[in-house]
Amino acid sequence: MKKSENIISYKPLAERMRPHTIDEIMGQDHILAPDKPLGRAIRKGNAFSVILWGPPGSGKTTLARLMGQYSHQPFRAFSAVTSGLKELRTFLEEANDTKEKSGISTILFVDEIHRFNKAQQDAFLPHVESGLIILVGATTQNPSFEVISPLLSRSKVFIMKPLEREHIEILLHKALTDKERGLGNCDIKTEANIIEIIARMSNGDARSALNNLEIAVDYAMSGSSEKILTIDILKSIFGRNVLTYDKNGEEHYNLISAFHKSMRGSDINASLYWLYRMLESGEDPLFIARRMIRFASEDVGLADPQAIQISIAAFDAWEKIGPPEAELALAQAVVYLASAPKSNALYLAEKELKKEISQTGALPVPLHIRNAPTALMKSAGYAKGYLYPHNYSGAWINQKYLPDGISKSEFYSPSPRGFERDIARRIEYINSKKAKAP
Repeated sequence: MKKSENIISYKPLAERMRPHTIDEIMGQDHILAPDKPLGRAIRKGNAFSVILWGPPGSGKTTLARLMGQYSHQPFRAFSAVTSGLKELRTFLEEANDTKEKSGISTILFVDEIHRFNKAQQDAFLPHVESGLIILVGATTQNPSFEVISPLLSRSKVFIMKPLEREHIEILLHKALTDKERGLGNCDIKTEANIIEIIARMSNGDARSALNNLEIAVDYAMSGSSEKILTIDILKSIFGRNVLTYDKNGEEHYNLISAFHKSMRGSDINASLYWLYRMLESGEDPLFIARRMIRFASEDVGLADPQAIQISIAAFDAWEKIGPPEAELALAQAVVYLASAPKSNALYLAEKELKKEISQTGALPVPLHIRNAPTALMKSAGYAKGYLYPHNYSGAWINQKYLPDGISKSEFYSPSPRGFERDIARRIEYINSKKAKAP
């Protein structure tokens, strides 16, 4: 075969390894299992308009193609990135000819459907309603905001999940050994953990994982006669993304522990170091942000009430704009938390409260602080004797709020640091009024 013919016939590994049957699709059993509506319909050859919402590499395009394959209906792919209304009109003419000749609807797969504006999406409506086309839209964006309501009402939305790392590893192993569709004829060896590292780098994207594997194998094959794919090769190709780090193993817990303890110890530089160690190693940034929110309550607490707001803002920033811009938002929050005054008073109060409740059980709410929306409840003594604080000087009146039978009455004891100094003064003032009350 000539070199030019090789180039023409070449298909990327990700395309060659694309599932040929519905049962080969992994990670989507929640919608494709035989007992699920979509899985059952496809296996029976039934097709209907759907919107497939999921991250890149989760199988949206593959699923759309298989819907056409299983239903034996004409299938056309249409990209919102490269096509417009002119191409759509040409396609609709062809679909109309097919409908008139055979009575069969054509499946129209619209990739990146969220990129079409409202007017462009409107163009699909009459043809979906008439049955000329069965619309299969794919989007990485929330269709509630990106797809017009009339199309949503005529379609069923199915959410596709990012693949679990175990699924990616299975795909990579298959690609390395499959001699017909994969890289099995390369006869290449791999160092330990290579597959796990490539799977981790993919972040649930099967296409990205297979592309990275193909690049790495090609590099290994061209650089040495030994045909061994090593970690050093991965580092030379992918750089910072290749750090030995198991999100589910001991190192995962070691790093987050070091991060948490560094912030608790008010060491700003160490806190930033461990933050970027985790980010560079591929840790889920939202996992880090969730731990920061917990830290804001557990280790800063009311010594600085702004700490939790700063942490939540960092979480939101990552969700809205992602990497690399939002990395600095996380770093900003880390500096704030590490330098904030520390108090675990809320954490200790939580432990004491849970202990008290476990020991004394579900004590009845005192009658005078129960609500009494009906005459029957009032006659039973609900709300009787309740004193409305705003009717008294300083919006305070001595009154019992804890139930009878409780073993202690104080759980929260503020620290003398940060804003809790003010809370301590408020508590001291209230306690002095209690002492003077009759």
